[in-house]
Amino acid sequence: MYRTGDVVRWRRDGLLDFLGRVDDQVKIRGYRVEPGEIEDALTRLESVAHAAVVVREDTPGVKRLAAYLVPAASDGIDAVAVRAALAAELPEYMVPSAFVVLDALPLTVNGKLDRKALPAPTASDMAVGGTGRAPRDLTEKTLCNVFAEVLGLPDVGIDDSFFDLGGHSLLVMSLLHEVRESFGPDLGVADLLARPTVAELAAFLAARPGAGSREAVTDAP
Repeated sequence: MYRTGDVVRWRRDGLLDFLGRVDDQVKIRGYRVEPGEIEDALTRLESVAHAAVVVREDTPGVKRLAAYLVPAASDGIDAVAVRAALAAELPEYMVPSAFVVLDALPLTVNGKLDRKALPAPTASDMAVGGTGRAPRDLTEKTLCNVFAEVLGLPDVGIDDSFFDLGGHSLLVMSLLHEVRESFGPDLGVADLLARPTVAELAAFLAARPGAGSREAVTDAP
């Protein structure tokens, strides 16, 4: 009557051992996701010859979808265009946070995808569409550090979107707490959602009444 898709072993003592999935379905941010659907959408793009999508947890407690792409031509892949194409076809939670371009996908001796051999995405793989601009003052530097800490990344540019880097509704609350610790309590969730980059949020904080009196918004030397 009801099939979960889970593979279990029924032990003699009546307990069940969970062994995995009968398919490749994963759970990310509370949603059930089939990576094969994302891979199909990717390989339908002219610029992508092969694709693999996996869930990574390089930072404990922070799960992200990562896409590994093999270009169809020698001129490579425009990751920004790939992300935009996926966003137009798939729901937001199914769009990977990182796009890693490889010469070829790693395979096992049996010719199957070797998921364990897929490299961890770098900060540049995750900052798709960002310029990588460094902070220009103390406010932006503080926010870059907060964004990086919450997202579990080594660094964040001022134009990188919190959500493009893997942020989601649960992490927004952690981000809000940390930003309030540095810039005061008069900041709401809607303020963060409307300004997902460091540059936008810093400009908003600097424009608040009395913001000039805060050390955090003083220009760095």
